[in-house]
Amino acid sequence: MQLLVVNPIINSALYSFLGIAILVIAFVIVEVITPKHNLWKEVVEKQNMALAIVAGFFMLSIAIIIASAIH
Repeated sequence: MQLLVVNPIINSALYSFLGIAILVIAFVIVEVITPKHNLWKEVVEKQNMALAIVAGFFMLSIAIIIASAIH
């Protein structure tokens, strides 16, 4: 009986870590594809709000796709 309770928790944790890893990989790929602009530097140092909004929507859309694929 105890195995039935722990198994969904372990599965949720594994899928969460898998989704976060895929999201980080997608972010790194975008950073590599756009070598002229450093996303982190533009948002943090130059306070580029428009780029921050676009990057946020990009990460949100990738997260939705990952969640749909894992579900």
